Amino acid sequence: MRTITALRERPRATVEVDLDGQRWRALPADAVVRCGLAVGRPLDRATARELAREVRRSRAVGVAVRALRHRDLSRRVLGEKLPAPAREQALETLERSGYLDDARAAGRRAAALGGRGWGDEAIRFQLEQEGFGAEETAGALAALEAESKRAQAFRERGRSERWLAAHGFEVASPE
Repeated sequence: MRTITALRERPRATVEVDLDGQRWRALPADAVVRCGLAVGRPLDRATARELAREVRRSRAVGVAVRALRHRDLSRRVLGEKLPAPAREQALETLERSGYLDDARAAGRRAAALGGRGWGDEAIRFQLEQEGFGAEETAGALAALEAESKRAQAFRERGRSERWLAAHGFEVASPE
């Protein structure tokens, strides 16, 4: 059994680990902390397995954070971007930290689409396509200004009934 003889902090949140006086690996700092690695601790099989799980989780969280850097994504879409072994752990970590929140993301996306002239049905369809559930979609639509008021604002800007219908607004049909 090998023993940890040195832990050295390195750039980019990594820690260089030495085993029995020889450099072994550079690992994510969060994985080293969660496993409780320390100088003098033996690296037995159980610890090595736990460390491997934590490294996979750390890398999956890193991929997820980079994916969420520019805009919120639904849990489903983000999960499709993550490697399978650590997917659920990474998603749970992001949800606990508040970084991943389907209700918030759906609300922001609905507000953005509504502001660009999308009606409720078009927004509902788009949110479903982006992986948001029925509950999050309904909540996001309920938080928007009434569709009739948004439609009226676009009419005042010179938009036709045909334009409104094409953008998912419910338009009264001529009688």
